[in-house]
Amino acid sequence: MNFEFWIYLEFRIFFMYLTALDIGTSQIRALAAEIKKNGQLSLLGVFKTPSNGVRKGEIVSVSEVARALSKLFNEIKQVNKAVLKNIFVNVNGVNVKLQNSRGIIAVSRADNEIYSDDIERAIKASQAINLGSNRIILHTITREFIVDGIVGISDPLGMTGSRLEVNSLIIDAFKPAVNNLIKAIEAAGGKIGGLIYNPLANSRSVLSKTQKELGAVMIDIGFGVTSMATYEEDNLLQAAVFPVGSSNITNDLAIGLKCSIRTAEAIKLSWGSAMAKEISIKEKVSLGEIDETLKSIVSRRFISEIIEVRLAEIFEFVNNELKLIGKSGQLPAGAIIAGAGAKIPNLIDLAKRELKLPAQLGFADFSLIEFINAGLEANLEDLEFGAAVGLLLWGADQSSKDIAWLTSGKSRLLKILKHFLP
Repeated sequence: MNFEFWIYLEFRIFFMYLTALDIGTSQIRALAAEIKKNGQLSLLGVFKTPSNGVRKGEIVSVSEVARALSKLFNEIKQVNKAVLKNIFVNVNGVNVKLQNSRGIIAVSRADNEIYSDDIERAIKASQAINLGSNRIILHTITREFIVDGIVGISDPLGMTGSRLEVNSLIIDAFKPAVNNLIKAIEAAGGKIGGLIYNPLANSRSVLSKTQKELGAVMIDIGFGVTSMATYEEDNLLQAAVFPVGSSNITNDLAIGLKCSIRTAEAIKLSWGSAMAKEISIKEKVSLGEIDETLKSIVSRRFISEIIEVRLAEIFEFVNNELKLIGKSGQLPAGAIIAGAGAKIPNLIDLAKRELKLPAQLGFADFSLIEFINAGLEANLEDLEFGAAVGLLLWGADQSSKDIAWLTSGKSRLLKILKHFLP
């Protein structure tokens, strides 16, 4: 029995440690954590490294991403090797689709009481959709259950009825893109515990339950892409990813100012503004302060005009999606904006004007996380860590369920193991 118990402990340790891995176009961010015996999530380390081989949120070179991850994983191993056996990673890019589906089953028992296996069968029935051979389901989100025609039921467990239906939102991705993600992580020595659609990961940490109830849109302006997710009455209404991000602003500045990408990025961060009218036309910027090879002096308002046009385009994409679901200008909790691209001054004012909604910056909520030192907490007080914190919380939820299942079914697990052991 000692060997079987050792196997049980190995399973438990597997679920007790986890890594949140946010693979972006420009940066790769990782959070390593431990789930303690009392259920407390404790952060062990914050890691960040430049990203290579990623374009518009999707991997285009597995080998380049694997090399970047290997470097990152070597740092993480110094904290704890076990965390790399349970990695929760974001799936990003424009090739993820959402579609509504309905599952219908007959309740199996004579007394018509609905059990958990009935619920599972209904959800599985909703997944029986016509997917191409190159698509893979990431999430099945249950919106409501229907028992004998009675709608709006959130949990039918224990109810009685002869017919159980579920309305689900199916989120599926391009399988080759997901396979590239898995290959890169495994080539670097990691093991995947879960794949999470990026807008959902961001929303997990950036949006509060109250905001999701009232109605809100999360907007994450990343380097290569911008993602959004809209909620109302705590239900996901829609989510999308657009192939435009803060790198497009940098490219626009490089063209408009006839300078290098590096110089344009520095200008954006130092003198950029999302509202050109807020900048005096008399205010000038000497490009030579950043790049000695440049002698020109330009108007700071001109710089801001370039930035404003591109950001307005991003908000137009968002607003077009809101119009499709009838929520343009109709979300009481407004727009919550996260991501590295949200650091541009006056962005919130522009968002209010373009979206006709209340708007605020979206910092990750890490109130459920314990920090072993204050420096780790300071690292997360950054707009670009929303997805990583969301992945960590999502992974912790899943791992806690797995630990609970493992603990409750310990004797059964040991019996199964004993059956296969010599």
